[in-house]
Amino acid sequence: MTIPLRDDNPSRTTPFVNIGLIVLNCLVFVYEIMLGEGLRDFMFDWGLVPERLGLALHAGSGPLASASLTLVTSMFLHGGWAHLLGNMWYLWIFGDNIEDRLGHVRYLLFYLAGGIVAALIQYVSAAGSAVPTVGASGAIAAVLGAYAIAFPHVKVTTLIPLFPFFRVVALPALLVLGLWFVFGVVAARALTQHGQIEPQDTSAAWVTA
Repeated sequence: MTIPLRDDNPSRTTPFVNIGLIVLNCLVFVYEIMLGEGLRDFMFDWGLVPERLGLALHAGSGPLASASLTLVTSMFLHGGWAHLLGNMWYLWIFGDNIEDRLGHVRYLLFYLAGGIVAALIQYVSAAGSAVPTVGASGAIAAVLGAYAIAFPHVKVTTLIPLFPFFRVVALPALLVLGLWFVFGVVAARALTQHGQIEPQDTSAAWVTA
């Protein structure tokens, strides 16, 4: 696993939206921590539950508006400190340049659209699942994809753990972000193979993305 530290790509403008998204994600996570035993219900209410969305869309069971809203709200929820910090760190390093390229409003719309598309893909691929999916990885994947296309050759200072040693090297952005996508696919496949939970299992937690 590689850990990007910074990119050699200064932004020309202040990334207000990117900073705001990071702050909002962090504030929501603090609220999650404060919920205590109520966290599970909160995740089921505001995370994307494919089965619930499917019933609202096709069977008219349950309010469609609230079920559809979770396509957005789910991307601001996180399943733990590592989940939050990993997502926000990549957004901090790479998001400012995409906001600089697109402009503030278009960047916000692009980020939300990326998250919604990822949530819809999750819904289609696991339509019968009663386990909520949470996380900003879909939106961040859209941002990183845009960065890889716009700035493929920008150097990214990267920490490479080679236990018990650590090495810091400058790598092309395309390689760093490509590795992020590869690790994401591997993690998702491992979760699918080893972390499946039957819909009727009321002790289920949530799937992170």
